[in-house]
Amino acid sequence: MIARLLTFPLILILAGIAALMMYLPAIDAGMRGFSGVGKAFAFSGTIGFALVITIGLALSGRSDQRMSDTQNLMSLLLAYVLLPVFLAIPFYSGVRNTTFLNAYFEMVSSFTTTGATLFGTPGRLVDSLHLWRALVGWGGGLLLWISASAVLAPLNLGGFEVTARGEPGQDETVLGRFERASPAKRLAQSTRVLAPVYIGLTAALWICLLVGGERAFVAAVHAMSTMATSGISSIGGLQNGTSGFAGEFAVFLFFFFSLSRLTFSSDTITSMRPGVVNDPEFRLGVVLLIGVPLILFLRHWIATLGVEDTSDWRLALRALWGAVFTVLSFLSTTGFESADWQEARDWSGLGTPGLILLGLSLVGGGVATTAGGVKLLRVYALYLHARRETERLVHPSSVGRATGVGRRIRRQGAYIAWIFFMLFAMSLTFVTALLALAGQGFDAALILAISGLSTTGPLILTASDTPIRLLELSDAAKMIYAMAMVLGRLETLALIALLNPSIWRD
Repeated sequence: MIARLLTFPLILILAGIAALMMYLPAIDAGMRGFSGVGKAFAFSGTIGFALVITIGLALSGRSDQRMSDTQNLMSLLLAYVLLPVFLAIPFYSGVRNTTFLNAYFEMVSSFTTTGATLFGTPGRLVDSLHLWRALVGWGGGLLLWISASAVLAPLNLGGFEVTARGEPGQDETVLGRFERASPAKRLAQSTRVLAPVYIGLTAALWICLLVGGERAFVAAVHAMSTMATSGISSIGGLQNGTSGFAGEFAVFLFFFFSLSRLTFSSDTITSMRPGVVNDPEFRLGVVLLIGVPLILFLRHWIATLGVEDTSDWRLALRALWGAVFTVLSFLSTTGFESADWQEARDWSGLGTPGLILLGLSLVGGGVATTAGGVKLLRVYALYLHARRETERLVHPSSVGRATGVGRRIRRQGAYIAWIFFMLFAMSLTFVTALLALAGQGFDAALILAISGLSTTGPLILTASDTPIRLLELSDAAKMIYAMAMVLGRLETLALIALLNPSIWRD
């Protein structure tokens, strides 16, 4: 049955799953007495599922029902662009006093796990609508886990091009006479392996937050947002919750799943030696996690040299924890703030360290995780290349010690990573210019562009002294920002691969 369903286009399968998910907020709204919201989701889910079945029956008579990797990649692009239209219908009907463009923007932000919201005012949305936002973001995170190994990895995209032997956008040719598993089979296997892990980790974090004293609904939203790195919250942020330090520590531990895919799966190899401890992405992430908060923490004493310091050690520990939590949160592109982040800012004396948060979000998390950004593996590849070039400047006759995967990353991997950096910089410049043309100042346009391309929506509230109000953006600026979120989620290399005519040939 599952194998039969996977022969249909991926976007049709995702639309069917989205239609079934609409019944969850419908039930929640019915239990809370929001009959109008419940009917909007129930009717949309029923009509949408019926339409999906109709289209599926129409496509069932095709002579060739096999879906290629390129078609699945195109389905991913269409899913990020068109599926939010369907997702926005019940949201628009439930909110009632907003425009459909705002509802579409909200669903693009949730589905791409960006988390930038137009409805941040407390009490603006009922809990059932917040649940829908969190569910869409959570489903988008699961889609990333599955599509990374089933769609992007075979085409050497999404960060896999750094370690793969094939060219980006094309299959590897080293398989020789061995035939690769069909795309449908890879989707089925990835879903069968990763979906239980994703669901189980979300449930585990939900239980941890409940034990910490958080309300059940808020705990569920924060658990889904943490696993998807969407940063969606029904109460304005994790710092407004009731779980305190225990809840923050639980969320902090689950942030590590966004630093490396090896923390939850072994279907990708980025180092010669197995294990997450030897994974370069995880180790680089830990270095940033230790180094950046330490700089913020020590700056207090550097700024008070020669002056008597009477700081309380408890305040110092709170400032250190606030810096550590927030740094890992933005490195994972989630964007949750610690309740002690204000103490960390006051302790360091930097006010709003927006450049630090922007830099962490640009770096991002691990390849094939729910995190956005440039990805740690690409940064590591450029680091290896720079270190080797420095060695050659000092010792021109030296011979590199790396072999196998390490040599591949240092040479071809660094070359591809540099190309991606250039494409990312061009995309950042292009989006910033378009936002400026749409009426935004330079600072606001740059923050919006970085938050969209790195899929870190909370940057618009924390990266500057004055938070950016998305409701005040023009319709053109909202569409540009939505385009940036899709581009940041799917990455420029994937779009270029779709334009390559050689991969469309049979």
